[in-house]
Amino acid sequence: MDKLQDYFQTLFKDEPPVKAVFSARRSKKSENTKVVLRPVMISGRTLYQAEYHYKNKVIHRNMSYDDAASLCRLLLTDEFKQANIFTASSDLQILAAKAEDPRITKKPSALRCAEISHDRTKKYIIPDGKPCDFLIRLGVMDKSGRVIKKHYSKFRQINRYLEIVDDCLPYLLQNKKEPLRIIDFGCGKAYLTFAIYHYLKIIKNLDVKIVGLDLKKDVIEFCNKVADDLGYDGLSFMVGDIADYTNDHADMVVTLHACDTATDYALINAVKWKSSVILSVPCCQHELFSQIRNDLHQPMLKHGILKDRLTEYLTDGLRGLKLEECGYDVSMIEFTSLEHTSRNIMIKAVKRTGKTGSIENDIKSKKARSQYEALRDFYNVHPAIDVLNPPV
Repeated sequence: MDKLQDYFQTLFKDEPPVKAVFSARRSKKSENTKVVLRPVMISGRTLYQAEYHYKNKVIHRNMSYDDAASLCRLLLTDEFKQANIFTASSDLQILAAKAEDPRITKKPSALRCAEISHDRTKKYIIPDGKPCDFLIRLGVMDKSGRVIKKHYSKFRQINRYLEIVDDCLPYLLQNKKEPLRIIDFGCGKAYLTFAIYHYLKIIKNLDVKIVGLDLKKDVIEFCNKVADDLGYDGLSFMVGDIADYTNDHADMVVTLHACDTATDYALINAVKWKSSVILSVPCCQHELFSQIRNDLHQPMLKHGILKDRLTEYLTDGLRGLKLEECGYDVSMIEFTSLEHTSRNIMIKAVKRTGKTGSIENDIKSKKARSQYEALRDFYNVHPAIDVLNPPV
């Protein structure tokens, strides 16, 4: 039995870690930048949860104590050279540049025992139990501020959305003179449009002008009435088609579940306006279904359900590359849980910092363009986003 395997089996048996952080990659080519391990309580059972950190995503995996001990040994042998481990009584550091001869230091613990319940109450930006005017008016809360049970998934979605907006706030405020201008294409009943206004104006006290756009006249009339009744002066709604909408600029463009190529027209407008932030949850990506042709993948494409899934991912992948070509840093993130909707991928794009035309930005744009063209031509498709070119 090697030293690390023996050490971790003893550690998990005698003094289970409250937290363990694995870092210092053995290879710079490794996409996994860090792993955090901590105990969690799920349905009355204590497990360990490994949190794998990548450049644009985080993946979680739950496991038993024995599997966690084995994973620690494997991480230090194959992927990382350092581990910082915190127990109830000790802080441990393991330096394993040579995995067969690790150097272990130990000192008294400075970390309090953590709450391990996975089902503990989450702290939301808009909390449950505190009256929120627009949520009450839209039927998500009752007048006492308690979230109505059947609308709890919508309540969580709204708060998840605001967490993403909060992450983007530094990009919106960078070198920006107020008011912030935000366009929400295909706003529907506008739960999230009202949420942006409430968060930025009421909570953050920023000067904002937000426009919600939708094709349904009755919905737009309802939303304008609610905004007027609540005194949301900087929030207005208009009847209109995304493809035909014209304006001078927007600091942030939002498009949530805009159907098929409507998403592309929203992205095209956002790039044209040089918007700092784009948040898009595409829907009904049918455009490439009838176009895609590839001899290699034909055995898979003959199955309609697989062809549909592939063209969805291909559509969004091409959109992301085109935005990167146009000067944005792009990440694909989970927006809502799959148990609530199958449309759960959000394209999050923020305008790349640095001077336009800089060598670094030019390299990134050219690489994205090359990858876009290769992928597009491999599948013989011509997506609507293809007309988008980098702004001058």
